[in-house]
Amino acid sequence: MGRKPSSKPTSFDIAYLAGVSQPTVSRALRGSKSVSLATRQRIEAIARELNYQVDKNASSLRSQRSNTIALLFFEEQTPDDSKINPFFLAMLGAITRQCANRGLDLLISFQRMEDDWHTRYQDSHRADGLILLGYGDYTLYESRLTQLVGQGTHFVRWGSVRDDNVGATVGSDNFGAGRLAGAHLIGLGRKRIAFLGQADEHYPEFADRYRGLCAALAEAGEMPDPALLRGALSHEDEGYAATQAMLAEGLSFDAIFAASDLIAIGAMRALAEAGKAIPGDVAVVGFDDLPAASMTNPPLTTVMQDLKGAGELLLETLVALIEDRDPPPRTLPARLIVRRSTAG
Repeated sequence: MGRKPSSKPTSFDIAYLAGVSQPTVSRALRGSKSVSLATRQRIEAIARELNYQVDKNASSLRSQRSNTIALLFFEEQTPDDSKINPFFLAMLGAITRQCANRGLDLLISFQRMEDDWHTRYQDSHRADGLILLGYGDYTLYESRLTQLVGQGTHFVRWGSVRDDNVGATVGSDNFGAGRLAGAHLIGLGRKRIAFLGQADEHYPEFADRYRGLCAALAEAGEMPDPALLRGALSHEDEGYAATQAMLAEGLSFDAIFAASDLIAIGAMRALAEAGKAIPGDVAVVGFDDLPAASMTNPPLTTVMQDLKGAGELLLETLVALIEDRDPPPRTLPARLIVRRSTAG
């Protein structure tokens, strides 16, 4: 026998009148795209006629929502004991504010890539979804992301936004930013531009920045010199060592585009020790606009990523996935901050 509407309308009453299941009603009232537009509109009309109000507490219990987001930092080798890239620490404030604005709790955790982090939060229901920051070698990280997708975990990460990404990714327009930095240096008359950063499939964000530089050179009728592409991870010591090696080899270069500010700061130290004037002999551009970038000698020209926009977009994308909605666009523009390391 069919169910007749009760005095206090419920989602089962709507399901009865709409001729659908109660789970379909729940998905439709959440705006889920898994329910056809015509069915959603019919269910919404019936809900309005019945003056139906969603019980948010009951809905949360049924869906096992914790109203908690987990933010996972992955440890990196750093000069201090923080084990966190300072760029991601700067992003933390923006994410925290966005969670507070949405009434969500934020659980922050530090992880090592070798740990079984990819199952812990899903199995315990400690969080409705994950924000992942920092990962090192992407080729080692990708298999964990595939497992997250396979087990239905809601997650979003900060990284290189590409068509073949595993899961949801939010990031800067690294290619456009690299081209912007390259065009700036070329506009200053610099043609022998070294790139310091591990620009391959292991570090796709760095690779995108290098491709942008190469595009700027090509547009100016110049060819990048493979000898001026130097692998470096995001540490000062790596930028220092890469620059020292180029100087020791007697290579000719009049500019450095470093894939991160930390690499750039190390490069500037090596140049100063070698008696090279910045920017007279070598102009230097970094990436990230860390607080330290404005305090170097000379202050560092760098690409600034949108930290506030990153926090908003990471959380907005994750909430959309949790609520089964289409996520927003995932690429953020970056802008060049010109200081005396190029315009002295």
